[in-house]
Amino acid sequence: MTVLKSIVVCLALANAVYFLWAHGIAASKEAPIAVAPPATTLKLVGEAPSDSREAVGSLNGTGIAAAGNAAPNPGLLTNVKRCITVGPFRDVAEASHAASLLRGGGYDPRQRVVDGDVWAGVWVYLPIPASPAVSEQLLTKLKASGIDDALEMPGPADVSVISLGLFSEQKRAQARVAQAQALGLNPGIADRKRTGNVYWIDIDLKPTDGLLNPADLQGESGHISRLEVKACPAGAAAAP
Repeated sequence: MTVLKSIVVCLALANAVYFLWAHGIAASKEAPIAVAPPATTLKLVGEAPSDSREAVGSLNGTGIAAAGNAAPNPGLLTNVKRCITVGPFRDVAEASHAASLLRGGGYDPRQRVVDGDVWAGVWVYLPIPASPAVSEQLLTKLKASGIDDALEMPGPADVSVISLGLFSEQKRAQARVAQAQALGLNPGIADRKRTGNVYWIDIDLKPTDGLLNPADLQGESGHISRLEVKACPAGAAAAP
């Protein structure tokens, strides 16, 4: 009997297992899990397939070359001239001397005359006393001390002053200041300009040329020149 009962129990369990499998429980365990499609990933140009790399390469070859042609490196230009102008010079002699120095350096200078203000020198002067009598006494004292060119004239801001001289050399201006200080006076100094014809020198620089140093174009030793170096005005460049 015991053996028979065991057989019956086994058959009942087998039927139960078959019933569950037939109704899809076993199938649901083995059903494939849905997988989301892979997200799009970024790839470097080097990771792209061969045909994609060819397409990218062709775009780069065209685009970068066009950009390079549109905005070239100025340091690589070989046919571009830069026109600079040096000045202003007060007279023809100063301009000619500078042009001679430039020709000796391998440049081809062109002289140009315009109307404008030019530096005339360092002006040494004294404030004028309020009293005309004191002013006359001061002028007499200055002339007696060897400052023969002292005279009353309009000064900065249209205020009258006693001029002690206009000097194109710094050393001479300093000597006049010291001479006035020895008399117990306190002179002022200022740059003075004049209006009239001034001279500029235009030069075409090659791409390999550096800018000029105005100090190299000074005249005689100790002579002061307020020279500038700037771009040429429109139309001043030489014809190509």
